[in-house]
Amino acid sequence: MRNATWPRWAGLAIQALLLHGYLPTLTLPANAQQAVTITNQANAIYRPTPTAPPQPVPSNPTTVVANQGRPVLELIKTGDRAAAEPGDTVIYRLLVRNSGTATVNNVSVTDKLPLGLQFVPSSLQGSFTSETGTVPVTLTSGPVTDGTITFNSTVNLAPGQVLNIVYAALLTPDSVRGSGRNLAVSAGLSGGQPIQSNQASHLLRIRPGILSDCGTLIGRVFVDKNFDGEQQPGEPGVPNAVVFLDDGNRITTDAEGLFSVANVISGYRSGVLDLTSIPDYTLAPNRVRIEGNSQSRLVRLEPGGLVRMNFAVTPAAGEE
Repeated sequence: MRNATWPRWAGLAIQALLLHGYLPTLTLPANAQQAVTITNQANAIYRPTPTAPPQPVPSNPTTVVANQGRPVLELIKTGDRAAAEPGDTVIYRLLVRNSGTATVNNVSVTDKLPLGLQFVPSSLQGSFTSETGTVPVTLTSGPVTDGTITFNSTVNLAPGQVLNIVYAALLTPDSVRGSGRNLAVSAGLSGGQPIQSNQASHLLRIRPGILSDCGTLIGRVFVDKNFDGEQQPGEPGVPNAVVFLDDGNRITTDAEGLFSVANVISGYRSGVLDLTSIPDYTLAPNRVRIEGNSQSRLVRLEPGGLVRMNFAVTPAAGEE
């Protein structure tokens, strides 16, 4: 049953409601670097009364940004060797290719180096490959933070073009504690939108090398008050004392008279205390072991072992 309070002409007006939409004409630019902004708007037309003229009601405009084509970054990482050991230098190569159909601007690569590998800034080189050939490009590298380094460029990669990055990394003794695997990813902008590549990985097998035959040498220069050659409670260490090892290493004791040297080649090792580095002290006489009455010490260091080399001194003026 029709509501008696509802005017008959209102129903006719609603039935006469028309909605008009206008579809924009889209023309894609020839340059793949450009983007297209599409704007669309609709108008609703209604009659307040059956005899009233049509009244338009425009809607709010909506916009959509469309890119011509789709950019795709592909990243490949390789190294010049499959295995290395501390002291070696590894050459890494990064290849960034745009295999899509739109240009990618300001291409950069972020690389995470394995533990114990040090980036060599002077080794960084870049080149750009297109249909006309390969030309060098300038690259910049940010600071290395927790082994992560970013290579920045102003290169714009059109479809099919390639950015090449080459750099060297030095293996330190800490590299034997790492996995040898590093990860890299490339990024850029296309049509104002961020673009990211796949994650590239390279595994370097790290051999201990000569470090597998090395050990650690520790020692202390101390004031020997009872002349037994051993440090007792109350016998302090002597700071800034210099010890020369037979391999040429020069060691300086810390505030407690302690020193340590890692990665020392195993075998018989000798050290000499430089008394000129502590002019207020002289060698303490050893009343227990005659062989202790010398500035030098001879020890045997086993592969992967630990050995101590102590030096006892006494004040040159005979004071405690």
